[in-house]
Amino acid sequence: MERKDAVDHQNFLIAQVEKGAYNRSSGRKAVITWMIDGFHEGEYPEKISNEERFAGCNIFGHICPVFIVAEPFTETTELRNPSRDIPFHTRLRVVRRDNYTCQDCGKHLREDELEFDHKIPYSRGGTSDEHNIRLTCFDCNRKKGNKVVI
Repeated sequence: MERKDAVDHQNFLIAQVEKGAYNRSSGRKAVITWMIDGFHEGEYPEKISNEERFAGCNIFGHICPVFIVAEPFTETTELRNPSRDIPFHTRLRVVRRDNYTCQDCGKHLREDELEFDHKIPYSRGGTSDEHNIRLTCFDCNRKKGNKVVI
C-alpha cells in the first residue's frame, strides 16, 4: 500500500471512531484504536513499482509468496503447476493466441523459430500455466533473461 492510501485509510478510521461507529463493540473499538495508535506514516513507501504491483496478491493485497519461493502452494485452494515443462496443449494455445508473432519485437516466427518465454521466470516462482507463457524469438528470449515481464 502506498503512503497516500495508508494515510487516507488512517483518516477514515479516525473519522469513524469520532462518529462512534465502533461504540457497540468494545473489542472492535479497542482493535481499531490500537491500529490508529500504532500507525506510522513513514513505514509505507511513497510509490510502489509496477513489478511490485504485479506481484501483489489479488486476494489479500500483500506481495504473494509465490513470487519469492518456487513452491506449488498459494493462499487459495488451487495448487500451481510447479513443473518447468509446458504441456503440448498449452503450447498450442499460446502459439494460436500470439499468432506466431514474437511478443517483444513483433517478428513473425516460423515453426522452427518458436521460443516459449515465462513472463514470470520459472527461477523466480513463475508457473508453466498458459497465462504466464508468451511467444518470443530466440534473441528476445535470451535478452530478457530472468526479468519479470508485466
